[in-house]
Amino acid sequence: MKSYDPHQHFGRPAGGWRARLYGVIFESDTPAGRAFDLALIGAIVLSVTTVVLASIAAVAQEYGSWLFAAEWCFTVLFTVEYFGRLLCVRNPLRYARSFFGVIDLLAALPSYMALFLPGAHVLLNVRILRLLRMFRILKLTMYVEEYGMLGRALLASRRKILIFLSVVMMIVFLLGTVMYVVEGPGNGFTSIPTAVYWAISAVTTVGFGDLVPKTDLGRAIASVMMLLGWGILAVPTGIISAEISSQRRASLRTCAACLAEDHEPSARFCKSCGAGLPLP
Repeated sequence: MKSYDPHQHFGRPAGGWRARLYGVIFESDTPAGRAFDLALIGAIVLSVTTVVLASIAAVAQEYGSWLFAAEWCFTVLFTVEYFGRLLCVRNPLRYARSFFGVIDLLAALPSYMALFLPGAHVLLNVRILRLLRMFRILKLTMYVEEYGMLGRALLASRRKILIFLSVVMMIVFLLGTVMYVVEGPGNGFTSIPTAVYWAISAVTTVGFGDLVPKTDLGRAIASVMMLLGWGILAVPTGIISAEISSQRRASLRTCAACLAEDHEPSARFCKSCGAGLPLP
């Protein structure tokens, strides 16, 4: 049986060298395709490591030229690979606009940008996103399914979370304004935006310490905000968890004969009475 190819909508060539190249680049269930994907993962990890090492002053001073050369070697490699992907699909524009197509382009683009914008090469760490291909390469379908469930839960909860964040923003704005009045410029609260910044850091329990209340009333308000922060942090988690639980229950089926619940989507017969289950 032919395996499912998630890239078929890009258009697999009918034959010739493009079809062979497609099999190596896009298919991971063949020896050549799997070797290519594993080599690509190794190159991605090494390229990201190169960028990280180049940001360390002591390492860059001693091995800067080697790191620079390695960075450009990886850039040329990923550029050739990107154009190879475009050449071996029948719909290159569709691939270029896909998620992985954009990530593949960004894997090489910052090096060329750095020729005109010094420092842009650090954006090369976007290459780490290419490691998402491991889910396909290693056939981790269970994790892909869980990832999809989390994405659906976030999408279904977006309105609740947006309303919750709106309420939080109103609270920190009001309390920040109160702290501006209570503490004043003399204690570092020089403006309402500065006070709101402090309120956000207090409610999220970050507490940088660059602004601290000096009056007793200010400390009391800060204490309330810190305690309030515990509850605020728990609400989005509860919303998303409830949505995931709801999706999980919806994916499980109930036997019409004995009303037994919690049958897996792939189950064909009831685990209690053996009766046939309706198709999902």
